[in-house]
Amino acid sequence: MVYISGGNELLDPKKIFSQLEIKAGDKIGDLGCGGAGHFSIPAAMLVGHDGMVYAVDIVKSDLKSLASIARLEGVQNIRTVWSNLEIFGATNIPASSLDVAFLINTLSQSKKREEIFKEAYRLLKKDGQLLMIDWKKSTANFGPPEANRTDFNQVKQIAKNLGLSLAAEFEAGIYHQALIFKK
Repeated sequence: MVYISGGNELLDPKKIFSQLEIKAGDKIGDLGCGGAGHFSIPAAMLVGHDGMVYAVDIVKSDLKSLASIARLEGVQNIRTVWSNLEIFGATNIPASSLDVAFLINTLSQSKKREEIFKEAYRLLKKDGQLLMIDWKKSTANFGPPEANRTDFNQVKQIAKNLGLSLAAEFEAGIYHQALIFKK
């Protein structure tokens, strides 16, 4: 696979996906996907031709880059979607249509974490899974500034307030923590 260097190369999609219930035919939203396809492309391969991955980002050049990489890899079941995840209802994906949504290294880039969670919740089917991975506090002198790193207890409270239940919590790598919620 061809990957452009980005913030997700410290994470192994195969190990992380083994914690989820992803199957052929699923619809997945990679919310805040970035331009490398680090999670979108392996997810598209897992869900197969009957499945779909919606790669969502606010940076149009990242979406173009991801689409190019997908074409090079022969992956045809990725649809890029330009959206501001901080605005409820802005993402052009039908409500309650996703089996799985990813928020990977997304929350540390925004102060509107609750709004992003609300948008992810809106897109998930009943019993859908929300995978949230972000940088741990005080684990590296690279990555986002300490002040921008995610407070996982705050995220758990946001999820609980929306009606999501915590299904799993694990280390996603040396520098990242993962939470899986169910709708």
